[in-house]
Amino acid sequence: MEHGQETMTIVDENGEEHVCEVIFTFDSEEFGKSYVLYHVLGEEDTDDDEEVEIHASAFVPSEDNEDGELMPIEDDAEWEMIEEMLNTFLAEEDEEDEEE
Repeated sequence: MEHGQETMTIVDENGEEHVCEVIFTFDSEEFGKSYVLYHVLGEEDTDDDEEVEIHASAFVPSEDNEDGELMPIEDDAEWEMIEEMLNTFLAEEDEEDEEE
């Protein structure tokens, strides 16, 4: 699992661009795909009590090492696996925060 302060730009169904912060990425051997979890910057409220909406997509890298393509996740089994990965990631983040 990788995570950092990376950003990416996505284009929504209306053709509008949104800058997103990448929360983390991971690969799944079970599904043979890479995944990216992210949130849209500017979407969250400034109130710390508000939860940020986290989005997930399958990521297909392009052959020329340029930007890849985000694909929707439509399989319930994939969603369950992603949810498990997110919960594990968030638990690790909480442990790190408590140690500081």
